[in-house]
Amino acid sequence: MARRIYIFDTTLRDGEQSPGVSLNAGEKLQIARQLAKLGVDVIEAGFPITSPGDFEAVQLIAREVRGVTVAALARANYADIDRAWEAVREAEQPRIHTFIATSPIHMAHKLRMTPDQVLEAAVAAVKRAKSYVSDVEFSCEDASRSELDFLCRVVEAAIAAGATVINIPDTVGYAVPEEFARLIREIRRRVKGIEKVVLSVHCHDDLGLAVANSLAAVLAGADQVEGAINGIGERAGNAALEEVIMALHTRRDQFNCVTNIKTEEIYRTSRLVSSLTGMPVQPNKAVVGKNAFAHESGIHQDGVLKERTTYEIMNPVMVGISQSTLVLGKHSGRHAFRQRLEELGYQLTDEELNKAFARFKALADKKKEITDADLEAIVEDELRPVPSTYTLEYLHISTGTTVVPTATVGLRRGEEVLEEAACGNGPVDAICRAIDKITGVPCVLKSWGVSAVTGGKDAIGEVTLKIAENGGKTYLGRGFSTDILEASAKAYLNAVNRLLWEKGKEKQ
Repeated sequence: MARRIYIFDTTLRDGEQSPGVSLNAGEKLQIARQLAKLGVDVIEAGFPITSPGDFEAVQLIAREVRGVTVAALARANYADIDRAWEAVREAEQPRIHTFIATSPIHMAHKLRMTPDQVLEAAVAAVKRAKSYVSDVEFSCEDASRSELDFLCRVVEAAIAAGATVINIPDTVGYAVPEEFARLIREIRRRVKGIEKVVLSVHCHDDLGLAVANSLAAVLAGADQVEGAINGIGERAGNAALEEVIMALHTRRDQFNCVTNIKTEEIYRTSRLVSSLTGMPVQPNKAVVGKNAFAHESGIHQDGVLKERTTYEIMNPVMVGISQSTLVLGKHSGRHAFRQRLEELGYQLTDEELNKAFARFKALADKKKEITDADLEAIVEDELRPVPSTYTLEYLHISTGTTVVPTATVGLRRGEEVLEEAACGNGPVDAICRAIDKITGVPCVLKSWGVSAVTGGKDAIGEVTLKIAENGGKTYLGRGFSTDILEASAKAYLNAVNRLLWEKGKEKQ
């Protein structure tokens, strides 16, 4: 039978200790509600003694969020523990989490206490917390650098005092997986009463080993894993919970463990935490990064299109992502290129495909990532060329913060050059209005976007836009120039020429 692993989320406590992160009570409540929806077992809502704001946030979460244990952190002193109780007393399932350091370096230089004093403080703290709640978690801060004999003495005393959860933190991310697993096994073997409590681990990522150490601890007998969404937290952060969860799920053959997590909520939770904390998720981040289910290599794309599991060990749907992404770039192959064109509604012959693919490869050498608009333009420009009824002859713009944007546009039609001027809400709007006056075709600008084709201050800008005449069919236009306003004029004119050409065909 699979063993149950409890997931303890500290995004709102240790995660908020990330440099530059400060969440208000409303934002913390929003994240807490999503964490409950995700299915975590415990939400460590904060450290109430540290500030009135943190106290209010923990109290609000305890009052509002149901179906999950709400924990408050407290140092091993009565003032902290009393304040923690005041914060969580309205929780459906309250927990007080108290801690004290047990490593020689922390006891000597931070606490300036003897081992006996630390042991006495730990026991008193657990008893005080136990007088308020039945669920008490005790942590030995810097456990991975503690002397094993003393660590076991403190843990055993905490259990005897009433602790229901014992947490073994790798506070400074010093441990390596086998070493940390050995520590958990020794605690399991040597501590009296350890089988009666939940044995937890809390790993930091200073050496990039937080998830690996957490998983090694699970194999060694840990019952609970603590961490934060997206791996945020003090210094290099905590174990990324989404990685731990999906490792346990994906490699159930190795761990034989289950969690209570609704994995489909992982991506949504990650996005929310990233948005509210202002900490972006790196593109290559495991499980939730932009590239986690993206494939650019032609070989990989071909494999995934034939059978997803050739290059994906997880189904993106399981973490709340609708589907894998085939990123079209210079490494992509014909198979992925054809499939994307078909998704966009283009059915090409083999000859047309080869021609379009050659144009695509040439463009991919200039641009890292090819957009759908690029593909549409390749097909429309290369395979369905449009005669240029109008070409841009010249463009003059007057704009600024204290003047009304005005554009004077000259268009050539055959041997004739036509000129008009117009004002607009901005220079692009003024350009479009001037062109409309000349062509006599009033259009609605449906979308407009710009990207750099080349690098540097003199980069070539690419404007891609769509227009519609009287709310009807949309027409794509593209323009290139080192001047974005000129590129906009060319793109708009390109779309207008396409519209006029198709209208002319319809009359034939």
